[in-house]
Amino acid sequence: MSASNKKKLRKEQDAAKLTEKQLSAQQEAKKVSLYTTAFVVVMALLLIVAIFVGVRQTIASSGIREKNTVALTVGDHELSNAELNYFYMDAVNNFYSAYGSYATMFGLDPTKPLDEQVSNEETGATWADDFLESAKTSAQAAYAMADAAVAAGYTLPEEDQATIQTTISNLDVYAALNGYSDGEAYLKAIYGSGATLESYQKYCELSMLAQSYQNHYAESLTYEDSDLRAAEEENYNAYSSFSYNAYYLAASRFLTGGTTDEEGNTTYSEEETAASIAAAEEAAKALTGKDITSVEDLDAAIADLSINAETENAASTVYTNALYSSLNTLYADWLADEGRKEGDLSYFANTTTSTDEDGNETETVNGYYVVYFTGSNDNNFPLSNIRHILVSFEGGTTDETTNAVTYSDEEKAAAKETAEEILAEWKAGDATEESFAELANTKSDDGDGTTGGLYENISPDSNYVTSFKEWALDDHQPGDTGIIESTYGYHVMYFVGNTDYTYRDYQIETELRTEDVNQWFTETVEALPMTEGNTSYIRKDLVLSRG
Repeated sequence: MSASNKKKLRKEQDAAKLTEKQLSAQQEAKKVSLYTTAFVVVMALLLIVAIFVGVRQTIASSGIREKNTVALTVGDHELSNAELNYFYMDAVNNFYSAYGSYATMFGLDPTKPLDEQVSNEETGATWADDFLESAKTSAQAAYAMADAAVAAGYTLPEEDQATIQTTISNLDVYAALNGYSDGEAYLKAIYGSGATLESYQKYCELSMLAQSYQNHYAESLTYEDSDLRAAEEENYNAYSSFSYNAYYLAASRFLTGGTTDEEGNTTYSEEETAASIAAAEEAAKALTGKDITSVEDLDAAIADLSINAETENAASTVYTNALYSSLNTLYADWLADEGRKEGDLSYFANTTTSTDEDGNETETVNGYYVVYFTGSNDNNFPLSNIRHILVSFEGGTTDETTNAVTYSDEEKAAAKETAEEILAEWKAGDATEESFAELANTKSDDGDGTTGGLYENISPDSNYVTSFKEWALDDHQPGDTGIIESTYGYHVMYFVGNTDYTYRDYQIETELRTEDVNQWFTETVEALPMTEGNTSYIRKDLVLSRG
């Protein structure tokens, strides 16, 4: 595995550890929950996924060696092989549950032992080595955060403690469902013979405390308006959005001639390649040289290009309110130029640079982007607060292959009818925000019945279903209501109002908070020494799939 692919794997392993609940929490404008750590809060869902991992070890062994051999020392904490195995197996499970069917794309054969597959030809490291390194990093981060929590006098909130207790209590249920005698036997099947109910609970508590304290620290940081303005002054465009249309003219589309071998492979001479690049640039010049005053004019000119003679619906791609960070760097600064006007049109070369054995660099033009500017937005609009009542779809048909659930028109109609009845009931009563909140607590299928269906600080990048977010960000007056459909069911919506906090300031504060927490996190973790021990009993010969 190349260094870049290995880095990508690590990032994707970490990304796979985000739960839906965590992702939703990230959307609070003044409370940025950061998940830069390698550890994860272990919940019952992970245990369900883990049952698909094939194991070669027997669960009948005592696990004495696993429990009594020090695999890693982190600060003052000595981790046995059994304890490190929790981190190791969760690194494996999170990766495989997210990318199992695509594992071969990363060079991983799930039917072979992890320690028999080399992931890095240069170092000779195996996939087992990669996952073990991830486990060690996770352990160091978890203990660093947990130690910081203890030092700060921070304790795990009661609701988190209750979640852990529920997870432990449900182990026997999951064990029975999957053919194991009890919860501990189930844990041994997943985490190895050294796993016990007691050590697993401690692992859950450690992970939960570490994550909870990291979130708590992030939420404790506050920023003055002067902090936001100072950051904004450094890079004003970073928090703005831009709308434009773009069309790519790949040089390869202009290739002509070529030599085809007996196997059907066509190669082109340097002259033919150069001619295709020149033709692509000529087409880009022709488009930008025309009297184009609208997107319709641009798309008509694109359709008239000779390369599109047999292409249906050839047109530019529309980009609306794209944040500066998401723009193509080839033309980002052009779009963000303060003198840019609606209707401006230009083209940009897309190049790559290669270096030969002697260190000589060669730049190759791959094509040209034609870009038409339609507008910009400084994002100085407020965030939204809403309440909602979810009426979930009931019934449904589950696909045996994908486990996807689909609902009939009748099932959807029944949910919609219920939503309409709830809205009518509200209108027939006091029709206030308070009465809507009371209905949400008693009738909504979302939430725990205590929040009144309240969602605050909704922004364009909030992690909500599209119809929900679009309604929340639409132009409403306080007290406006409506009914929308999503993949979850029908939502009775109530618009509470806008905040004094703008989307622009939300972005700036989010960036400042992220930078500050990342720096604190990195310094805290790196300050905790880590010494490797004997990892002989880590499940390195694990086979992920029996094929």
